Amino acid sequence: MPHAQASDGIRLHYEVLGRASSPAVLMIQGLGADKHGWDMQRIPLALQYRVIAFDNRGAGRSDKPFSEYSLEQMADDAIAVLDAAGADRAHVVGASMGGALTQIIGLKYPERVISLTLACTACRNHVWRRELLQGWATTATERGMSAMTREAARWVIGPRSFRRLLPAFGWLGPFGSNRPAHGFAAQVRAILDVDEAMAEQLAQVAAPTLVVVGNQDILTPRGDSEEIADRMPNAELVVISGAAHGLMVEHASTFNRVLLEFLGRVTRADQSAADVSTAEASASASSSSRRS
Repeated sequence: MPHAQASDGIRLHYEVLGRASSPAVLMIQGLGADKHGWDMQRIPLALQYRVIAFDNRGAGRSDKPFSEYSLEQMADDAIAVLDAAGADRAHVVGASMGGALTQIIGLKYPERVISLTLACTACRNHVWRRELLQGWATTATERGMSAMTREAARWVIGPRSFRRLLPAFGWLGPFGSNRPAHGFAAQVRAILDVDEAMAEQLAQVAAPTLVVVGNQDILTPRGDSEEIADRMPNAELVVISGAAHGLMVEHASTFNRVLLEFLGRVTRADQSAADVSTAEASASASSSSRRS
C-alpha cells in the first residue's frame, strides 16, 4: 500500500494503474472523498495513461491530523504524490474541492502540468455556499457523518438519479458516512479560508484546461465554471446536459468520453512539441560539432 510523505510528515495513500511508460494523469477528489470517487474513470483511463489517484489528507487511507488544513498545503500534498510516483509532469484532473487544488497547482507548479481538468468546481465562494459548507461541517461534528451525508446528498445527486445512486453514495462519496468528522470539518475550513485573490491570478495559467459542469449542478452551478473558463486563457468549457455535481458517477460515460478526447488531443500536441524540441536540440548540437 504505497504512501507519499507530505512536507509536514503526513502520509498520503495513493494507487497507480496503467503502464509506467504512459503519460501520467493525477486525479484529485473533492470534499470528504477518497480515490474511490474516481473508480468509474480510473480503469478506462488506465488503458492509455498512467493513472495516479490518492486520498487527500483527512480522507481515505491517508493520515487525518487534527491540525488545521489549507488548500495550498493540500495542493503541495498532490505534488508530493507525483514525486513519490516518479512522475515529472502530469495531466491533473480535479473535482469540486479537488478542482480548487488543481487551480492552485496550475498557478504554483506550472512546470509539473501537461493539462488541467476542472470538474464541478469554482474559483471563489459565494456567501450562500460558505454558509452551506459551514452548516455541513457543523452537522458532521455535532450529529455525525451519516446525518451530514443525508443532508448533503440532494446537493450532489441530480433529482432523476437520486433514488438510483443514493445506496452507493456512502461508498463513492464525496461525502461517505465512514469518513471521520474531524477530517471533513478541517477540509471545509480549508475551503472557507482560501485566499479568493486566486481567481484574479487564473489569467496566468497557460496550460490547456478543460472545464466541465453539469447543467443541473446546484452546488457549483454553471456560472462558476463559466467564470473560470472566462478567466483562463487556454480554457474550454463543456456543459453536460442532465448532470449534477456528481457527474463523474451520475454521467460517467459522457464525462469519460469528454475527458479522454481532451487528454488525447493535448497529449498528442505535447508529444509533437517535445519531438520538435528534441529535433532542434539535435540539429543545434550537430551544427556546433561541425563548427568545432
